[in-house]
Amino acid sequence: MIYHVVQKDNWQQALEQGYYEAPSLGTEGFIHFSKAEQVQGVLQRYYRDVKQLLLLHIDESKLTAELKYENATSVNEDFPHLFGRLNLDAVANITEINQVPL
Repeated sequence: MIYHVVQKDNWQQALEQGYYEAPSLGTEGFIHFSKAEQVQGVLQRYYRDVKQLLLLHIDESKLTAELKYENATSVNEDFPHLFGRLNLDAVANITEINQVPL
């Protein structure tokens, strides 16, 4: 499993259009994902003041776009990056994030 943090209204829009595209797909060419052990750090670094968050649990074997693990030099870790839209049937589970850890 890999994971992606998304705001509820962005996920609702994805459900309506039939696929998910994070803004980073247009600006960086890929969608950022995390391994399980990286989720807390991502929440702390990027979502501290953001409300209405969901955590998408993604089954890598069901992805239709190319997935690559690439180094993020800011934290010197390999993160999964999806080079295309996220097909909704790859989402195995969704959990609400009620509080971002400090």
